[in-house]
Amino acid sequence: MTDHACNLRCSYCYTGAKAARPMPEALGRQAIARAVRSLRDGGELELGFFGGEPLLGADLVGRLADDARRRTAERGQGLQLGLTTNGTVDTAAAWSILRDPSFEVTVSLDGPPDVHDRHRVTPDGRGTSGAVLRTIDALVASGRAFRVLMVVRPDTVATLPAGVAFLRSRGVRAVDPSLDLWARWTADDVARLEEAVARLADVWREGLPHHGVSWFDEKLLSVSALPSDPGARCGFGVGQIAVAPSGRLYPCERLIGEDRPPFAMSLPGHVAEGDDFLSASPLDAHGADASRSCAIQSSCATDCRCSNYVRTGDPRRPDGLLCRLDRAITAEIARTVAPSRPKESLHA
Repeated sequence: MTDHACNLRCSYCYTGAKAARPMPEALGRQAIARAVRSLRDGGELELGFFGGEPLLGADLVGRLADDARRRTAERGQGLQLGLTTNGTVDTAAAWSILRDPSFEVTVSLDGPPDVHDRHRVTPDGRGTSGAVLRTIDALVASGRAFRVLMVVRPDTVATLPAGVAFLRSRGVRAVDPSLDLWARWTADDVARLEEAVARLADVWREGLPHHGVSWFDEKLLSVSALPSDPGARCGFGVGQIAVAPSGRLYPCERLIGEDRPPFAMSLPGHVAEGDDFLSASPLDAHGADASRSCAIQSSCATDCRCSNYVRTGDPRRPDGLLCRLDRAITAEIARTVAPSRPKESLHA
């Protein structure tokens, strides 16, 4: 996280109060150096930039990315850069990052304007869909590969299939739906989620092979024999470390919040204390007895420790919401793909 500052005031934001508390550049360089020293020979560093809104400090992001390029090149290691943005920062420095092909860029848009503008607003309450769509349209026109993150809430879940179709009509090729895990989901909400997944599966199937939806793309890989690279995602403190602007360490960027006492989810130590990030002990992704007896555990996608922690307080234990979502996606993969065994490959 490069800064707690943000130019928006999204109603569902889980990162707390917005204030300019940028990461000192020297501290960012220390974090990168420590991460590089944690890599095995020939390994790859996955370096993501988050906020707040990271493109408010685009110059800092660029300098830290250059530092990571230099350090990994010196050691013969790979580097994968990523950045998640709200898509409303329209400065030259921001566009230098957005156009940089070495970055995997994710832009947040929750659907058509009437859906997106329910929650993603400016400090004075104005909707932001116009600015985000201008960014998305410019990226599409340039031929730039990027992803769109769609936050799915109880009040917007029914619009999810139409939202993905809307994005596809704008030329977006890769969509990452993401449940608002901090929201209260009732039994009726979960039923609407399952209905939306069924309709979304048809939208996804119609868009193949040129358009992808991560819920189905990832599930299809998990139930197939196709090789995939899981990377360091959901390392939850092992293989994945989030560094706050203060230098405090967290197992996931979603748990940094305001980074103020009592630091309930921070890891021991500080980024400037230690030579690498290799001292943490792994956590069992499926520690609950209920998961061990699940018929689809082998292809289960409820092993995100951060999501589990947010929902249940236990990184090892998913809750009913996550399990119902995973079962619905699995069922729709079987309905839409398994019978026809399509030959086309995914190019999300």
